[in-house]
Amino acid sequence: MSKNREIEAKTLLHRETYQKIVNDFPVKSDFVQENYYFDTPDKLLKKHHISLRIRIYSDHAEQTMKVPDPNPVQRNYHEVIEINDNLTHAQAKELVAKKHFAFHGNIGQYLTAHFAKEQDALSLFTWSKTRRILMNGPQDCELTLDATSYPDGYEDFELEIENDDPVLITKVLTILESTYNFKQDSSNTNKSKIFRASAHKNNI
Repeated sequence: MSKNREIEAKTLLHRETYQKIVNDFPVKSDFVQENYYFDTPDKLLKKHHISLRIRIYSDHAEQTMKVPDPNPVQRNYHEVIEINDNLTHAQAKELVAKKHFAFHGNIGQYLTAHFAKEQDALSLFTWSKTRRILMNGPQDCELTLDATSYPDGYEDFELEIENDDPVLITKVLTILESTYNFKQDSSNTNKSKIFRASAHKNNI
């Protein structure tokens, strides 16, 4: 299990801009992840600004919950506390196939502490599939470039700059905005994958 603060700038990009950035920086890692999202029928977790998912990779998996940071260290970028529990690939596939089950581990403990009566109603409600490329960007800062597809066939492209230092995030984002001619605004900034998957879901 890990629990950590996550500070990141998230920006949706046009396909062409995404591809230019992918072509211009050294690749550190390139992999695919499946994302399966859970909530109650009345969207209890969403109302509390919490996201819950199982992520499945080629040979391992994890269950992840993102919750509001009660003591944020900055105000400019998306900031949450992320809780992770490791799963085997087989465990994750079995759980996702059930669509409705009780979460265990540290995430289960969190749910029991905060949503004891409601957690039994949690179920799988949508998914997404992401090709994730980690790159060594400006200022030696890691960039995450995501190409994500959704149940209805929609696809989008995203830049994430995650770092403990918000000043560095600002520097790197400014360089990239100037170089690749894009700008963060209300239409493309901090649109979470669970929000986008909800907008582009089919019935499961």
